[in-house]
Amino acid sequence: MGLLPRPPPRRLRRAGAAVTDLYSRHRAVMPDWLALYYDDPIEITHGEGRHVWDSAGRRYLDFFGGILTTMTAHALPEVTKAVTEQAGRIVHSSTLYLNRPMVELAERIARLSGIPNARVFFTASGTEANDTALLLATAHRRSNTVLALRNSYHGRSFTAVGITGNRGWSPTSLSPVQTLYVHGGVRTRGPFAHLDDRAFIDACVADLKDVLGHTRPPAALIAEPVQGVGGFTSPPDGLFAAFREVLADQGILWIADEVQTGWGRTGDHFWGWQAHARNGPPDIVTFAKGLGNGMSVGGVVARAEIMNCLDANSISTFGGTQVTMAAGLANLTYLLEHDLQGNARRVGGLLIERLRAATAGLPGVREVRGRGLMIGIELVKPGTDEADPRAAAAVLEAARQGGLLIGKGGGHDSSALRIAPPLSLTVAEAEEGAAILEHALRSPY
Repeated sequence: MGLLPRPPPRRLRRAGAAVTDLYSRHRAVMPDWLALYYDDPIEITHGEGRHVWDSAGRRYLDFFGGILTTMTAHALPEVTKAVTEQAGRIVHSSTLYLNRPMVELAERIARLSGIPNARVFFTASGTEANDTALLLATAHRRSNTVLALRNSYHGRSFTAVGITGNRGWSPTSLSPVQTLYVHGGVRTRGPFAHLDDRAFIDACVADLKDVLGHTRPPAALIAEPVQGVGGFTSPPDGLFAAFREVLADQGILWIADEVQTGWGRTGDHFWGWQAHARNGPPDIVTFAKGLGNGMSVGGVVARAEIMNCLDANSISTFGGTQVTMAAGLANLTYLLEHDLQGNARRVGGLLIERLRAATAGLPGVREVRGRGLMIGIELVKPGTDEADPRAAAAVLEAARQGGLLIGKGGGHDSSALRIAPPLSLTVAEAEEGAAILEHALRSPY
């Protein structure tokens, strides 16, 4: 007598129905342009270490960390304790009052920034941090012209969108600033891709000089040391140092957008700009994401004469709020005491090599690139150099089915998978994730 298929457990059926209902409610009240991953979106309910669980009870190895925000680990006890204790005292009072946790975190960041006579201003996000940096630069320089890199992304606000060089994330051409785009963010595509590193830098510097010859002196160059949304692309080491020589001649400021690269994620350096440090630190550094380990923390570090240039009152209602500052202090302390930068370098190096070996010979993989635990896998249509966004979506789905969460990105004619686990990732977890990803990469072909 044959056996009928066993029905799924009731709890899982109920969970699936609940997710479907939540998705319907989401679509009814949220904007159409608010992106969701997966054909059947998941609700993440809790996490621990490098793992998260969805509302159906399924566990996933998290290789994206809430878009690089969960930098150390999910439910890190040190951060949870700091947040709980601070919330039991006071959650928020605004910058109109003295704030001990804010001052203590600012002191630590100022020392770590490498910027002399640094001042720190906290915001609630990386977008707001970049907005503030642009406000400071344009006010200090009395210019509303800004240089940015092609393929860049700096946030979703009106000003940040105005300097974003990535069409997929730029919904309007209107902007409060005049933006001029220069080459350099993508090493392996574009008109200079065939050159060696030295010649590539020389060509990008020549392009910068040519752009500057056609405009009044801009306020600043803003650049991500590793382009995040653009697919984890980066220039050769030293490019921004070479740019700095040209910029300094005209007093043009250098803003390093470290929202995704800061705090040791690239392994070799604590800040991404340190790969370009020959001519000193940036004038302004912006940060966010990982500092709060999931709490909404962002900020700007700048030399005092730049930070203090505003001639009108300003505050931040939620920047520097006590509970997020407590999280940032605890998280930064944990990261430094446990050398998570070193772990990113060691485990990230192993993961990159493992992925390169796994993808060797796969016709749809153009490149595996990255530094530390910031890794991109660029996909193309086999036999061509064309981006393959459908393959990227398929790999994302297949990885999820295998129990792994990853991200995706890419700019003009490129499509990339984005891999950015918490910096406490173990070797065993790196191997597990690489095996799942290898299987997922073979699924579209």
